[in-house]
Amino acid sequence: MSLQEFDALIDRMKLAYEYAENLGQYVEAAKVLYQMNDQLPDDLQLILEDLENPESAKSFIIKYNNELKSAIVNYRQRLMNF
Repeated sequence: MSLQEFDALIDRMKLAYEYAENLGQYVEAAKVLYQMNDQLPDDLQLILEDLENPESAKSFIIKYNNELKSAIVNYRQRLMNF
């Protein structure tokens, strides 16, 4: 995947994530985080715990959002070097 393709995909996912989060739909926001994580290469993917309880979705996205952003930045840097 090229950097431009990755950026376009992640940008769409970020919009979906922010939309869901702003509406208080934390389960949907967590699903988007899972999808974003799946777009990263195996060595950069986070090991995300299963979201078994919808009430814990807000703490889930708070816990993993920044880590995922960091992994995305690392992958973008890797793509820029190719």
